[in-house]
Amino acid sequence: MVCDFGKSVAVAGLLDQRYTVRYPFSVTAEILELETGTRLRGVTSDLSLRGCFVRTSNLLEVRARVRLTLARKKQKVEILAAIRRAARPGMGLEFLDIDPVSNAILMSWVESLSKSSS
Repeated sequence: MVCDFGKSVAVAGLLDQRYTVRYPFSVTAEILELETGTRLRGVTSDLSLRGCFVRTSNLLEVRARVRLTLARKKQKVEILAAIRRAARPGMGLEFLDIDPVSNAILMSWVESLSKSSS
């Protein structure tokens, strides 16, 4: 796979702007690229209700669709996401779809982060 470094993405709902505040947040992240089955592991550096940044040693193509799994303590969140940016040291992901249980956990994490940062 070839990564499209340094180019803006503005296609199929992938906007080149953030619309929500991201908070510093470090949890284990597992990424499954849906088309090829490529699996990556990393650690998040920030999180919002609409996306996150994952530090990884390898990168996927911009626009790739992935299944992102975030794990914190005994909680696990599974999200359908798209790679918006891919450049060292990792990838920016936009969340596309999330099940109600995972969404409730994600919302509780972000709420907790917003309270601790104010």
